[in-house]
Amino acid sequence: MDIKELREIGKKLYIYFQKIRLKPFESQSLGKGASGDKTFPIDKDAEDIIISHLENLKIPLQIISEERGAKEISNKGIYIVIDPVDGSKNAINGIPFYCTSIAIAEDKKIGSICLGYIINLLTGDEFWAERGKGAFFNNERIYSQKDITLYLTAYEAQIPKRDLPKILKLLSESRRTRCLGATALDLAYVAYGSVSVFVSPSPSRTFDFAAGWLLVQESEGIITDLQGNEIINLEIGIKKSVPILASGNKELHEKALNLLR
Repeated sequence: MDIKELREIGKKLYIYFQKIRLKPFESQSLGKGASGDKTFPIDKDAEDIIISHLENLKIPLQIISEERGAKEISNKGIYIVIDPVDGSKNAINGIPFYCTSIAIAEDKKIGSICLGYIINLLTGDEFWAERGKGAFFNNERIYSQKDITLYLTAYEAQIPKRDLPKILKLLSESRRTRCLGATALDLAYVAYGSVSVFVSPSPSRTFDFAAGWLLVQESEGIITDLQGNEIINLEIGIKKSVPILASGNKELHEKALNLLR
C-alpha cells in the first residue's frame, strides 16, 4: 500500500460526493455501526467504496472501520484504519465540513502508523503524511505553526455542558476559537499551520485521529493526551479511548497544557 492507492480511493469518494453534495442527505439512521455511533447512508456508501477498492487489491489486509468494525482480507496483513465520513452530522445537516480519513499501520499500536491520508470531501483537498518523509497538502510539503501565539484554537465538544468548562481557560486565552465538527480535518489543519491548537476533552476513537496523528507528527507538531502523555502505545480499535491535544510545536503545546491544568 502506498499513497497512490489512497489517493485513488480519495478520487472515487470525491466523484461520488460531488454528485450528491447539493442534494439533501438522508438523515434517517440505518442503525448503529461497530463503534456504537449511528450509521447514516453516506457513511455506508463511503465505506463500501473504500472497502471495495481495498478488496480488489488482493493483498493481505486487516481493516478497522467505524461502521463494520474489524474485517480481515486474505489472512493477516497491515492494518487499514478507516473513518469513512468524519463529520457525518455536518454532512446530513448541510454543513460543508467533512472528510474521509485512512491510516496504514504495521500493527495495532498508534505508533506503528506509517501512512495517513485525509480528503476534504467537498473541496477535494488532500492531506497526507508518510513516516519519515513529511506531511503534504495537495503535493506540497507543509509545516505546523512555529511561534507560540494562540491564533486559533479548534475544539470538539461532544457534550458541551461537560466538555466546555474543562477547556474554557485555553479558549479564553486564544484570539479565535472554532468548533468545526470533524476531528480528522481539525488535525490536518494543525499540520497545515492554520490551527494553533486542537483539543478534544472527551475520549476520541483511534480511527478519528489515526491519520491526523501522523500528519501532526510529520509537520513538526505534537499530539498527546490532555496530561501531555504520548499516545504511541495506544491500541487501535473502535472504542472511545483518549482525549487528545494537538499543537503546532512543543512550546505551544506546553502553553496549552498549562492552561488546561
